[in-house]
Amino acid sequence: MTDGSRAATQQSQAVSGLHHITAITRSIQANVDFYVGFLGLRLVKRTAGFEDAAQLHLFYGDAQASPGSLVTFLAWEDGSPGRVGHGAPNEIGLAVSCDAIGFWLTRALQFGIATQGPAQEFGEPVLRLKDPDGIIVKLIGVEDLGAFAGRRWTSEGIPEEYAIVALRSGTILTEKPAQTIAFLTGYFGLEEGPVEGSQTRLTSRSGGVVDVRDATGFWTAAPGTGTIDHIALNAPDMAAVHRAAAAIAATDGSATNAHDRTYFYSLYAREPGGSLIEYATGAPGFMLDEDEHDLGTTLFIPPHWRDREADSRAMLPQFSLPGEPRIRYRDLPFVHRIYMPEAPDDRTLVLLHGSGGNETSLLPFARAVAPQTMLMALRGRATEEGVPRFFRRFSDGTFDQKDIVSEAEAFVEMVGQLRQAYGVDVDKTTFVGQSNGANFLGAVMLLHPGVIRRAVLLRPAPVLNGSPAADTASAQADVLIVAGTSDTYAADAEKLGAILAARSVAVTMERVEAGHDVVAADRGVVARWLAAQA
Repeated sequence: MTDGSRAATQQSQAVSGLHHITAITRSIQANVDFYVGFLGLRLVKRTAGFEDAAQLHLFYGDAQASPGSLVTFLAWEDGSPGRVGHGAPNEIGLAVSCDAIGFWLTRALQFGIATQGPAQEFGEPVLRLKDPDGIIVKLIGVEDLGAFAGRRWTSEGIPEEYAIVALRSGTILTEKPAQTIAFLTGYFGLEEGPVEGSQTRLTSRSGGVVDVRDATGFWTAAPGTGTIDHIALNAPDMAAVHRAAAAIAATDGSATNAHDRTYFYSLYAREPGGSLIEYATGAPGFMLDEDEHDLGTTLFIPPHWRDREADSRAMLPQFSLPGEPRIRYRDLPFVHRIYMPEAPDDRTLVLLHGSGGNETSLLPFARAVAPQTMLMALRGRATEEGVPRFFRRFSDGTFDQKDIVSEAEAFVEMVGQLRQAYGVDVDKTTFVGQSNGANFLGAVMLLHPGVIRRAVLLRPAPVLNGSPAADTASAQADVLIVAGTSDTYAADAEKLGAILAARSVAVTMERVEAGHDVVAADRGVVARWLAAQA
């Protein structure tokens, strides 16, 4: 970057510093309990993801959702953990008064949260702790809090004078510290400051800092839960975002992209060490569609997902704020997601996805056919090319029989725990499976008659090598099988229906104009059958 272009870029920035830090969590309820319940931050916005309508995105901040106070999380429920390493941020620093460190140490002990410190870093007292995903959160005592804008959010048990004020720091691990520092100071108005050990502090006029840590020889970062996705720096306006994008493209040739995120406009770029950096405006702000009193109370769907808003609302994980009624998830043999309507009836649908799906796949379908029914969606425990299934297969049409048997036993164990875990009445429960999930339910019914008394099988096929004899596998049950008229497995669906009917199962066979995928016509067929069963 030339001296002239550096000066022009820096001159365009009247404000600099942190805007927000975004990380990834595997349990949104535990995340809310920590950041709202323990740290006392305010939940200021809840949205569906801009790239993924089925991904929940929560924003925490101060009383006014001020830029520079925001910590945000993408929810990857029960997702694979990532790895901290160079090429990504690894710490979130929150500013408090110096007098507050003792209060937070005591509060952490009361909540059973392990701490490290206090210790001095760059002349400031720092108390380290970890959130439920293992992300390092630092409470940093700042002598002069006047540089931070916004207003503290007060919550139960945390006096205003000890409350978190704003973001103080984000830490980046890099194998190219000199290039990383040049990138951040050259394009985003940060200034190179003091050095402490392997760490260089980059300062800003607004009080937020970025610490660049030399991680040469450390392993590389890997994305996943328990990691920080990116650090966002504060841009004075949209024009500054475009100037930074042009300057980066002209000098570094790095790939950039700019997006309208409704509440701010931002640019994304990777610094030379690999960390993702966002450059975000403060306007129009988070009170664009909620006033200050109501911040964080409504779920918002980005405009480009409005055509599938109902599906998004069904697939996004539910959570409760501290003090609100909540679903307490139990440790069961299968990873699962529960969707609870506002006024549930006394019935339950247990959902088993097809190949290539996951526990969220059937939630929109089930919510449409039974809008007042509790939904419990399972994730298969076998994997194939990185996607979950309910049992392994060796090739198309050839299945691992031992795996089917063992997974069926685990499933039966789970069904036996449903009443104690969630108050589910199995007599009022319908099991709904698609493709691989439907095949698995059919196998369970044959291997363990009587466990499943009502089932909907969408595009199923028999998968057992030889069915149990009819005289040892008879149990009264009601089953709806829905086959696609152009599905290559339609004949297999009819074959499974005949096998079940020979074992005293009342089978209703329906056909819809479709292939192997579930279509809109399936909703009407299943809804009518469920209504008749009720």
